[in-house]
Amino acid sequence: MESLPDKVHNTEDLDLVIVGAGISGINVAYWLQTELPQAKFTILEGRNDIGGTWDLFRYPGVRSDSDLYTYGFSWHPWPYSNPIVEGPLIIEYLKTCISQHGIDNHIKFRHNVISMNWSSKAQRWTVIANNDGLVKEYRARFIVLGTGYYDYSTPRQAIIPGLDSFQGKVINPQFWPEELDYTGKNMVVIGSGATAITLLPSLSDRAAKVTMVQRSPSYIAAVPNNDPSPAWMLPYQRIWYAVCSWLLVLFCAYCPSYARRFFRGKTLSQLPKSLGLDPHFSPRYYPWEQRLCFAPDGDFYKALHGPKASIVTGAIKHVTDHAVEMQDGQIIDADIIVTATGLKVQLGGKIDMRVDGEKMDWKGRAIWNAAMIQDIPNMFFVVGYTKASWTLLADNNAMMLVRLLKTMDNRGARSATPRIPKGSKMEYEPFWPISSTYAREIEPMLPKYGTTGPWRRWANPPADYVFARWGDITDGLSFSV
Repeated sequence: MESLPDKVHNTEDLDLVIVGAGISGINVAYWLQTELPQAKFTILEGRNDIGGTWDLFRYPGVRSDSDLYTYGFSWHPWPYSNPIVEGPLIIEYLKTCISQHGIDNHIKFRHNVISMNWSSKAQRWTVIANNDGLVKEYRARFIVLGTGYYDYSTPRQAIIPGLDSFQGKVINPQFWPEELDYTGKNMVVIGSGATAITLLPSLSDRAAKVTMVQRSPSYIAAVPNNDPSPAWMLPYQRIWYAVCSWLLVLFCAYCPSYARRFFRGKTLSQLPKSLGLDPHFSPRYYPWEQRLCFAPDGDFYKALHGPKASIVTGAIKHVTDHAVEMQDGQIIDADIIVTATGLKVQLGGKIDMRVDGEKMDWKGRAIWNAAMIQDIPNMFFVVGYTKASWTLLADNNAMMLVRLLKTMDNRGARSATPRIPKGSKMEYEPFWPISSTYAREIEPMLPKYGTTGPWRRWANPPADYVFARWGDITDGLSFSV
């Protein structure tokens, strides 16, 4: 926890505090001011700008890995014909949204939330934020955490033998240096996820050589990136893309062998004749057991047709002064190594969270309706789907928050706390429904889902949409007046 001066420079009483001005926080703010216009709220953002992920990541080609028709807001449809775009255009879109809908008036930048403590006596949260060294205090009835799912300040540290002895530059995509000049350099990108698959074609324009080194391959789907639909279709694009992507998930879940055959066939048709499916494009898992990667207009495969891009599959033996040596003896010359090996998962934004002074770790606690944590009152956290666009589930979170606040007002309730009945024999499931390494290694530190009622995992977008708007949101909650 940060060390701060004892003096509090201001105290503000509010109905809600939203932490984070990324896509989650902005979405919640819109629905609050629309459905509960009398509610007093603020958005505390630790960074200098909005956007969250899209303000942090600046590596070449950084882009969404979901279509923007579903990743964008339901209340401000994505206005462009490209479903997948790079970070700067997403930021421009978000700034347009907050300006046109007056959300920018609620945002306080450089307010890094350090702690939040719930008082059962006062039935309120006290939030402490660091604003450029000044202590700010906010008292609120409800907290909404739009802090994402990974550590913004510390990247995941992959174990790569000999990396410390490398004499060139080692770059993590999470903190890409603006001044980095890779023109004419030999670059090695270690990883096989969305970031590595984005970097390979993006770096190939200027680098002398780009080699993607992967321990095991991922499924990479080439998708068209220019939607020819007429303008009148724009309001319906969100529904169309949501339905199509969900049907693909169902196809992969219920027909895994056919899905594998389908993706392998599509991949083979994109590859240069010098490359076959094995070993570079034969994942050890079925499609959607890990996140599916997308290559807009097949840019990843097009890069492999050129002389600058290549792919190597296998285990790294060690890194030398100026090369990466593989277990099979291959030596890959390198001036710059990029470690695109996943994110360090972090829920709750490193905030010291307490209830009546008792520290509330999320580890092992059950999740209520994908939005609240067992035994923590009046606190929502916004998460997205793993196998669909983030914002589809974030929208459901916002709808439930609005409904819950209205329900509490009607009941005269001051707090709502998720409680599991004593003696419950409910079974539990891990937080992540995927088998990726970064997800498995952090699982013991995360909250978990139950298998019944309001504790189940939300993984069915159509059913979740209906429940968030019309289902029973009081089940599993204990109310106090």
